[in-house]
Amino acid sequence: MAETEDASRHKAKMEKRKAHQDAKLRDKTIEKGLLIVNTGPGKGKSTAAFGLALRMLGHGRRVGVVQFIKGAWHTGEKDALARFGDMVAWHAMGEGFTWETQDKARDIAAAERAWQRARELMADPSFGLVILDELNIALRYEYLDLASVVAALSNRRPDLHVVVTGRNAKPELIEAADLVTEMGQVKHHFAAGVKAQQGIEF
Repeated sequence: MAETEDASRHKAKMEKRKAHQDAKLRDKTIEKGLLIVNTGPGKGKSTAAFGLALRMLGHGRRVGVVQFIKGAWHTGEKDALARFGDMVAWHAMGEGFTWETQDKARDIAAAERAWQRARELMADPSFGLVILDELNIALRYEYLDLASVVAALSNRRPDLHVVVTGRNAKPELIEAADLVTEMGQVKHHFAAGVKAQQGIEF
């Protein structure tokens, strides 16, 4: 008897919840390209972006990737997405973090080349998603003009989804975005002396 009453209460609760959820969904009628920002000190910003890439590819839409900083790294995600052929356009255009190059003029030139390629991909109607990996880092170090970048992202074609990754997203970019996720760091294995590992960090 108790189990029957519990099941009935649960059913009534879920019916009420479903009605509430259905009403919320009915209000959502806009379809548009989103500007998504993955930022914060926690791990997983680029990983989340590449998860969206897989989702987009699963729906038969092309994906473009421009890497602003990590271009010197060979990554598993690049090799995995290469298996999709011309459905993915991958452009690793960074030369490493600024403390590695130690040459600001060179870093600025690399960022400008990457941004030009990003604009080309955003203008190409065959792409459903463009990932601008570590663009936030380029903006943080002022390798690119923030106002120009935000304006170009805000004025992209209406159906294009763009994901920007990297720590320390600028407030102006956050304001322009449709979706912002702050990745928090609760615990990180680096603190325990664990090095970057294949399949986890790259």
